[in-house]
Amino acid sequence: MPKKLFIRTFGCQMNEYDSDKMADALAAAMPICRTENPSEADIILFNTCSVREKAQEKVFHDLGRVRPLKNKNPNLLIGVGGCVASQEGENLLSRAPYVDLIFGPQTLHRLPQLIEERRASGKPAIDISFPEIEKFDSLPAAKVDGASAFLSVMEGCSKFCTFCIIPYTRGGEISRPLDDVLKEATALARAGVREITLLGQNVNAYQGLAHAQTGGDEFQADLPLLIECLAKIPEIERIRYTTSHPREMTERLLETYARVPKLVSHLHLPAQSGSDRVLAAMKRGYTALEYKSVIRKLRAARPGICISSDFIVGFPGETEEDFDKTMRLIEEVGFDMSFSFLFSPRPGTPAAELEDNAPAEVKSARLSRLQARINEQAQAISRSMVGSTERVLVEGASKKNPNELAGRTDNNRIVNFLGNPRQIHHFVQVKITDALPHSLRGEIVIREN
Repeated sequence: MPKKLFIRTFGCQMNEYDSDKMADALAAAMPICRTENPSEADIILFNTCSVREKAQEKVFHDLGRVRPLKNKNPNLLIGVGGCVASQEGENLLSRAPYVDLIFGPQTLHRLPQLIEERRASGKPAIDISFPEIEKFDSLPAAKVDGASAFLSVMEGCSKFCTFCIIPYTRGGEISRPLDDVLKEATALARAGVREITLLGQNVNAYQGLAHAQTGGDEFQADLPLLIECLAKIPEIERIRYTTSHPREMTERLLETYARVPKLVSHLHLPAQSGSDRVLAAMKRGYTALEYKSVIRKLRAARPGICISSDFIVGFPGETEEDFDKTMRLIEEVGFDMSFSFLFSPRPGTPAAELEDNAPAEVKSARLSRLQARINEQAQAISRSMVGSTERVLVEGASKKNPNELAGRTDNNRIVNFLGNPRQIHHFVQVKITDALPHSLRGEIVIREN
């Protein structure tokens, strides 16, 4: 009888990818099946995020909710993985002593061994070490479900922004060898994947070990070379990558947008602020002018590209003038989406020690103003697409209407339309007929064979 596995994921796409890998690692070691109901699970895993305080507290809230299940079934295994586990380690047990497994982002491949260790000793099994590239070498082949797939190419971050806990929970930047990435991409393509999203905390800092075709000399392959190699795989028709750092947007990477049509016309490039003073306090390593210069070169290489971003509002010491400069940057760049949040001090980061006197209501008002303006800009871009014909990868049934289909455009917008279920996981041409607040509507023009 297969064991039932419940996984709840918090945070970013890297965590979504890691959750799938947890399931893969366990499935390779024992008969197991996923469930969406924690009350029937034999193993419950929380894959956590510590980027913001609320995300961290949600984990402890959810742990409290499954504690009665542990009381009812002492054989139930409860595990905490990801960045909260890496940050808290054994301290997790002081708040949740009933947790059986604690593992970091770099040790999720050791889950089967940790389970055996827990069962043998009767004590919580903990491994939050940083064994670098071992995780990727140890994981089984991915199970493909659909025409889109994530492909993790590097881990960690070496930028040490003053507000960010990631370098401490995921370690420094480690890139997978080029051949390993291409091998996995080829396997995904053969399994039916047509769109690949390359993942990394700073994916454009990728520096994977590679071998020259002549002579066998080793060298460091950058993200542009990786993209060019992926584009040569015939089945791979669309390439995305996230998340990027402005300091790593090299001339070579910018030129790739002019050379490689398979690279999408959308980039997520976190700005965080438009104030040079705040950017310096964040240790971001660029100015607002330098950020805008990157966008100008990018649009010269790929006219019409859509740019999304991240913003932190209310960083310690942010003044009204600083915030106005952020709003000016938003206007000048014309972002079409953002992930924007109030500053959340993370214990152990330099920014947590900074004095902050701005009232909470002032920060909240700024955040609302910022989000409203970006939503306006996003809607204007969506309206400008009405009447155009877009190449859409059909992902499945529409969430709004199960009798319709939904797919994603090159510039990362969801389109709902009438179609045949046989078109799922294929590219179709869709004429955009209407722009709604969070999606587009369209009608099929022609299906690509």
